[in-house]
Amino acid sequence: MECRASRVVYENAWMTVREDTVARDDGSVGPYGVVDKPDFALVIPRETGGVWMVEQYRYAIGRRAWELPQGSWSGDARGDAEALARAELAEETGISAGSVVRLGHLYGAYGFCSQGFDVFLATDLVAGQPRREPTESDMVHRFVRDAELAEMVRTAAVVDAATLAAWCLLAWHEATAG
Repeated sequence: MECRASRVVYENAWMTVREDTVARDDGSVGPYGVVDKPDFALVIPRETGGVWMVEQYRYAIGRRAWELPQGSWSGDARGDAEALARAELAEETGISAGSVVRLGHLYGAYGFCSQGFDVFLATDLVAGQPRREPTESDMVHRFVRDAELAEMVRTAAVVDAATLAAWCLLAWHEATAG
């Protein structure tokens, strides 16, 4: 596919929505809508038998849900993906990690959205005080055992696709670790 023209139809501090005119391989020309958002980091704070998770209200789906800590840089803050993972972990849970290992880079909705995310495994955890942003004031965090997490997925307490994809990367990592 080749982009022939592009125009921004909506923009705010978190995203840009654009409509491109594309030429397809068969020669046809038509519109393609794209949401551009910055990449984010998702971190799996792992301790024996479970992980630390956060729960918050997600406006777009109109309900609270559990997920792994995740987020993107806000404002003028910048850094690499590992620094972002460490910052999000500390911000949302207060936890710092002695070890952070990148498990992979994924895309959640590449049919219409450019945003990707890096998945990190955090271990050697040390508790601390969360430093949540105002938009996270309703957030809570707690340790969730592996069996409980499976039940939370079954009962739709966990519906975040990025969390589920990260859980798959963790299972692969643990199954193949030396």
